[in-house]
Amino acid sequence: MEVIREPARMRERSRAARAAGATIGFVPTMGYLHAGHMSLVARARSECKLAVASIFVNPAQFGPGEDFDRYPRDPERDFAMLKDARVDVVFHPDAADLFPRGVAAHRAWVAVVGLSDTLCGDPGRRGPGHFRGVATVVTKLLNIVEPDVAYFGQKDAQQAIVIATLARELDMSARIEVCPTVREADGLAMSSRNKYLTAAQRAAAPVIHRALMAAAADASRGQCLASALVARAREVLRTEPEFEIEYVEIAGLSDLRSPEDGVVRGEALLAVAGRMGNTRLIDNMIVAVKAA
Repeated sequence: MEVIREPARMRERSRAARAAGATIGFVPTMGYLHAGHMSLVARARSECKLAVASIFVNPAQFGPGEDFDRYPRDPERDFAMLKDARVDVVFHPDAADLFPRGVAAHRAWVAVVGLSDTLCGDPGRRGPGHFRGVATVVTKLLNIVEPDVAYFGQKDAQQAIVIATLARELDMSARIEVCPTVREADGLAMSSRNKYLTAAQRAAAPVIHRALMAAAADASRGQCLASALVARAREVLRTEPEFEIEYVEIAGLSDLRSPEDGVVRGEALLAVAGRMGNTRLIDNMIVAVKAA
């Protein structure tokens, strides 16, 4: 396995592989890998000749007071996991490689209008610029690695929708594949931030999955009112007092808009965010309303 830190060298490596006839699969990560990340790596490994993963904790997507400094980092552990998974190349740049002027002085940003200011991008929830930071760095990574396919997880559904939109509307050559959320045995979506949870918080956290499942079950039985599905999820979430609800919302799968007239027709995204103590957790599920 090769570890590359310089963007120019990474680009040269990809172009040499493509010139030799290889297809390139790419998994961008912020490190502190878990089974969810590794499921994306497995897809890249099985579908493409050259498997590339990146490790970069993106400072541009953290707002004031968020956990950039304490975000878990263990690159040597990550390298070992990726080597065991037969990844060919790990791109591991420094922040100065992607933001040579520093984040505050950076001038060229990518904004996906209409998808970045709702749910986790609502300025009142996380501060402005979260998805601008995500979209800009992912654009940089796609431009550097030049993959045929890039793999993202459904757990970060809004992020995946933002990235798929920017790749399509900016005429990028990479195909964006969104892969299923990987869960613990009790339903908790795998996340690097789960490391922050105390034992009691970890025991309570699966309430998020139970809430999603309860609302999805109502939808499958024909409940089409978005307000009723949201209320059902909130009812379950409130059974765990330690979970502080940030939002529960129903949104369109492509535009993240609230359902017209408050009625879910076909499939929609049910998204939840909240906190266990100081740890922010998100999850989602695609709910499908059974036709009458």
